[in-house]
Amino acid sequence: MEVKTSLLDNMIGVGDMVLLEPLSEDSFLENLQKRFDHNEIYTYIGSVVISMNPYRSLPIFTPDKVEEYRNRNFYELSPHIYALADEAYRSLRDQDKDQCILITGESGAGKTEASKLVMSYVAAVCGKGQEVNKVKEQLLQSNPVLEAFGNAKTVRNDNSSRFGKYMDIEFDFKGDPLGGVISNYLLEKSRVVKQPRGERNFHVFYQLLSGASDDTLRKLKLDRDFSKYNYLSLDSAAVNGLDDAANFRTVRNAMQIVGFMEDEVQSVLELVAAVLKLGNIEFKPESRCNGTDESRIKDKNDLKEMCELLGIEQSVLERAFSYRTVEAKMEKVSTTLNVAQAYYARDALAKNLYSRLFSWLVTRINESIKAQTKTRHKVMGVLDIYGFEIFEDNSFEQFIINYCNEKLQQIFIELTLREEQEEYVREGIEWTNIEYFNNAIICDLIENNQNGILAMLDEECLRPGTVTDETFLDKLNTVCAEHQHFESRLSKNSKFLTDHSLPHNCFRIQHYAGKVLYRVEGFVDKNNDLLYRDLSQAMYKANHSLIKQLFPEGNPAKVNLKRPPTAGFQFRASVGTLMKNLQTKNPNYIRCIKPNDKKASHIFTDSLVRHQVRYLGLMENVRVRRAGYAFRQAYEPCLERYKMLCKRTWPHWRGPAREGVEVLMTDLQVPAEEFSYGRSKIFIRNPRTLFFLEERRRQCLEDLATLIQKIYRGWKCRTQFLLLKKSQVTVAAWYRRYAQQKKYKRIKSATTVVQSYTRGWQARKLLRELKYQKRCEEAVTTIAAFWHGTQVRREYRKFFRANAGKKIYDFTIQRIIQKYFLNLKSTMPSMSPIDKNWPTRPYLFLDGVHTDLRRIFHLWRCKKYRSQFTEEKKAVYEEKLEASEIFKDKKALYPSSVSQPFKGDYLEISKNPKYQKLNSAVDEKVLLADVVNKINRANGKGTARIFLLTKKSVVLADQKTGQVKASVPLPDLSSVSVSTQTDGFFALRLKEGSASAVKGDFLLSSEHLIEIITKLHRVGATTADMEQLNVDISDEFLVQFKQDKVCVKFIQGVPKNGNSVSCKRKNNRLLEVSVPTTP
Repeated sequence: MEVKTSLLDNMIGVGDMVLLEPLSEDSFLENLQKRFDHNEIYTYIGSVVISMNPYRSLPIFTPDKVEEYRNRNFYELSPHIYALADEAYRSLRDQDKDQCILITGESGAGKTEASKLVMSYVAAVCGKGQEVNKVKEQLLQSNPVLEAFGNAKTVRNDNSSRFGKYMDIEFDFKGDPLGGVISNYLLEKSRVVKQPRGERNFHVFYQLLSGASDDTLRKLKLDRDFSKYNYLSLDSAAVNGLDDAANFRTVRNAMQIVGFMEDEVQSVLELVAAVLKLGNIEFKPESRCNGTDESRIKDKNDLKEMCELLGIEQSVLERAFSYRTVEAKMEKVSTTLNVAQAYYARDALAKNLYSRLFSWLVTRINESIKAQTKTRHKVMGVLDIYGFEIFEDNSFEQFIINYCNEKLQQIFIELTLREEQEEYVREGIEWTNIEYFNNAIICDLIENNQNGILAMLDEECLRPGTVTDETFLDKLNTVCAEHQHFESRLSKNSKFLTDHSLPHNCFRIQHYAGKVLYRVEGFVDKNNDLLYRDLSQAMYKANHSLIKQLFPEGNPAKVNLKRPPTAGFQFRASVGTLMKNLQTKNPNYIRCIKPNDKKASHIFTDSLVRHQVRYLGLMENVRVRRAGYAFRQAYEPCLERYKMLCKRTWPHWRGPAREGVEVLMTDLQVPAEEFSYGRSKIFIRNPRTLFFLEERRRQCLEDLATLIQKIYRGWKCRTQFLLLKKSQVTVAAWYRRYAQQKKYKRIKSATTVVQSYTRGWQARKLLRELKYQKRCEEAVTTIAAFWHGTQVRREYRKFFRANAGKKIYDFTIQRIIQKYFLNLKSTMPSMSPIDKNWPTRPYLFLDGVHTDLRRIFHLWRCKKYRSQFTEEKKAVYEEKLEASEIFKDKKALYPSSVSQPFKGDYLEISKNPKYQKLNSAVDEKVLLADVVNKINRANGKGTARIFLLTKKSVVLADQKTGQVKASVPLPDLSSVSVSTQTDGFFALRLKEGSASAVKGDFLLSSEHLIEIITKLHRVGATTADMEQLNVDISDEFLVQFKQDKVCVKFIQGVPKNGNSVSCKRKNNRLLEVSVPTTP
């Protein structure tokens, strides 16, 4: 059964500001800070998501999180941007409603990251397929390209978007992406020629100089040194956390994925290089004979290189920087430019060149990502645009940005109220008018075609005569003086005459988010945004393919004497188009907030956040949302959540969900004016009512938890008792079996003893009879021999003198033997048992005696040598002797081990505190402790392990931690396999079916192989319940690794790592061990 959660479960603070009680600006900020301190960066205001920039990575954007929020109700889980993205995507896919996601906030609040998260979530949850994946990849890869050319490092944000972006993503009827269309608004092109202190120019300039190859820079006539370019600020050229070289490679790759051709990429880079070269052109004043001032270029090298890049004649561009031609009807008037005008023309050209390049990039991306089919598409729009801006010095840019935000606030209020009204009508609940601040009056102040500020600014720019910022302010003071949201020190309204906070060259507008003071300086120039016609025509004459597209007005055949539309007019038109577009879609809002100005995590600046809450109008959002019913929920989840509060609905309600909710609310005696029943939802007016239900539910859950604990403890005790009872019966049965087995073994042992004594008595009796018979036969033979000898001597005595020959013979033999023994005494060998010297035999008849004496002497000196041994030394030599029996003439490693004493405990495991835990884990006495290498079947590499041998088992433990990795009882060992080579590899073969055989045999390597196997063999020989351990010596044997058998083959060769043995895996069934060739 799926466990359902809710926004109200495990809530830190209040997840939805609509439920905040009491509602005030202080409680609003306190709730935001509480959630921010607990890494809860998302909070709702109804369907609006507030996003706090954490300035660090959080584990809440993983693929698992995507799956968690996929196809879930908006309020079902804790607040998250994925919940809003999923709600928008499902509404588009299932209900065929076009969607738009509006992301606002000031620079550094995380708007760009929020738009990336929305797009990545939609890409993750929509369909799969080769064509679909290609479209998704192109949509996602358009971001790095636009960020490189439209983002810059500012004092507030290292990756600040300096343009507004609106992307329409188009989907088919299945919800799979088909393509998209991008619109850009108000690129901050003034940044190209001048950046505030502590800020950078657009990223692409630094990325090109840092990441392009030397060959590319040589073709573009550029140098890597930033200091050589006037348009690049040096105080913040390098930014921590930004790798410009790597980002340049990312941008090149993204352009390739989006569909840029290689020649197009090269053309774009040439224009970027031309902008840098343009900034290095400097002018010097010259006086003409008629007394007028004109300008000349100081160093023409940069001009020459720029003209070569763009394919322009140097003289044409040089003249365009020195003269200006004014056309009026059929007349042309050419005037010289002074130094200030020349610099203005240079900067105007740089700004227009970069701005038009950026617009061309957007158009080119749109050509690649646009939907190919002509059928009707479902559309999801994502708007990432500047938030409301209030600086110390606000100019024309802030004025039109704030105008755009006024329009967005207006459409937000209208669409929110419309959505509320539609839901009330859909649910059959009476709609009551909601009072709210309508900022249409402010929008009218700015955009009115007759007397709006933008209209008057355009009128002033087009007016003949002297036009300055002061004349524009005078006009405002005349027309807007009586407007309640306009303030000026020089207006006819007398109440501002003594307002010293309002300078004379400024005017103030009371926006929905607060009052903003605008300085009129630069309004007229920035609105005009003039580029001299001479420069446009010079650019059109270029041989560069892209330049001609960017400056079509420079075509002499299509000269247009009309002035181009002003910047304010163009922006107002694009904002109007955007508003019409948004009104056709279902809106979703993300309000981004920057917690501090230090770009640091875990810091919440109250004043800064309060300022943003005000100009984002978040309190107004909450009040609009709470004006009707603060909370609404479908009957099914409502009944499921609160059914335990009523006995009639708990644990199961059999009827319709609405009737169950009605029974529940009646039983809880909630006042009727606090809620209303819709067709599919219940509407709760006051958050206090919801918190009352939540408190009752919490108390009920505690009671239910206590009941569950009681039942569980009872069940656990009964289960424990039955288990003990069953265990007692099992133990008793096993004990009785053990007692009977012991009694049987005792009787069997006694019977065996009686039988052995009986058989011994019978054998001894038979032996005595046989010995007696043998003695009788020997006695008869001896008597017969003596009798025959007597008879022979009696017969031959008459021929010889009595006993003379015998005495001579005995004397001679005695002298020879005496001389032999004296000579043997003087030439006696040493007492060393290994000394094989022995005097030569003097006479042939002493051959047997000589051999017996040599054997007796050797046995005697061996006994004398052994008598000097202690019991420990005696055991060592016995082990050496057994090692000789096992390995002599069988393994090449054996001769080198003879002179090495068997130490046993090489690690001093009982003394070393490092192995105290391991020593305590082994109950028996450790016979051998050494470090071995456990060979990995996968790659033939060794892992260090501690090898312990006791009388009962073999233990392998981790060398670093001492943790026991494997323990094998000795009876589970069937044999040990080694090679005939000089290597130290050996395999412990386990008996099939034994408990230890589950993980398979062990292939190990040790420098003390002879000692390890000898001790294993001796322990097996002395253990009563263990068979004799077989030692298999072969250059090829099988080792069982879990379910697979692997052949280990030893070959002689030269290993890669020198003289040491190397092991490598040949295939899944073969490990090959290379052993150095024995010299």
